[in-house]
Amino acid sequence: EPVAKYGTLDVTFDYDSQEQKLLVTVTAVTDIPTYSRTGGSSWQVHLVLLPIKKQRAKTSIQRGPCPVFTETFKFNHVESEMIGNYAVRFRLYSVRRMKKERIVGEKIFYLTKLNLQGKMSVPVILEPSYSLPGCDSQMSMSEVSCSESTSSCQSLVHGSAPEILVGLLYNATTGRLSAEVIKGSHFKNLAANRPPNTYVKLTLLNSMGQEMSKCKTSIRRGQPNPVYKETFVFQVALFQLSDVTLILSVYNKRSMKRKEMIGWISLGLNSSGEDELNHWTEMKESKGQQVCRWHTLLES
Repeated sequence: EPVAKYGTLDVTFDYDSQEQKLLVTVTAVTDIPTYSRTGGSSWQVHLVLLPIKKQRAKTSIQRGPCPVFTETFKFNHVESEMIGNYAVRFRLYSVRRMKKERIVGEKIFYLTKLNLQGKMSVPVILEPSYSLPGCDSQMSMSEVSCSESTSSCQSLVHGSAPEILVGLLYNATTGRLSAEVIKGSHFKNLAANRPPNTYVKLTLLNSMGQEMSKCKTSIRRGQPNPVYKETFVFQVALFQLSDVTLILSVYNKRSMKRKEMIGWISLGLNSSGEDELNHWTEMKESKGQQVCRWHTLLES
């Protein structure tokens, strides 16, 4: 029994191996920390299917000390022969009006524990989520790097998609857009079996797709999970902010002249996906606070 309570979810898993789909029902939450510790009396549960993070869901917002949800979410393409590579990450957020939602607890539930056919109801006991300094409280250590949190994460590492952690901040007064390339994970050397030598190139485009500015990080040699922590500042007027696109491209530098792209994302006007668009929107709404998010790289 954990000494401190971070919430216990009543969850039912229903897996259909023929359809290769997983139904997850979040019924209720008990053992929520006391009101003063979390500063909220409204609650929401977020779910994401690991390791790819493309399939996400969240419950409605419910009030009170023992919120009841009884909501079912469907995750597709969960192959029975690969079930050991999948997990569902649950996160409980306290939601406060006018303030940012705050993470209370989280748990990664490995699907190796599932019955391969039929329903299974389990209590999912949440654990504390360790926030990163300099990032908002929704960033947790389990997202930073598997090796830095628990060794049980190792089963997810195999075959994981490369990801990049980016911090965005916009100052409307000065018109400065700051993009911090914080770190990468699961960067692969496509040609050889050794870890890659990588750098990240940032390109800012106007609404017509013309290049306004570009820069790049220094090279991190022989690291699959490189830490960059380099910040780049672009001058973007407030009226332009909805019309620009920021592209981040990760390259593996192989020899004097040769390089290959590991993957890319774009944020802003022509965002490469919903997560990227949401990150840009959150930055615009966060009034000068840095917003950090992981993004899965798209293949070139």
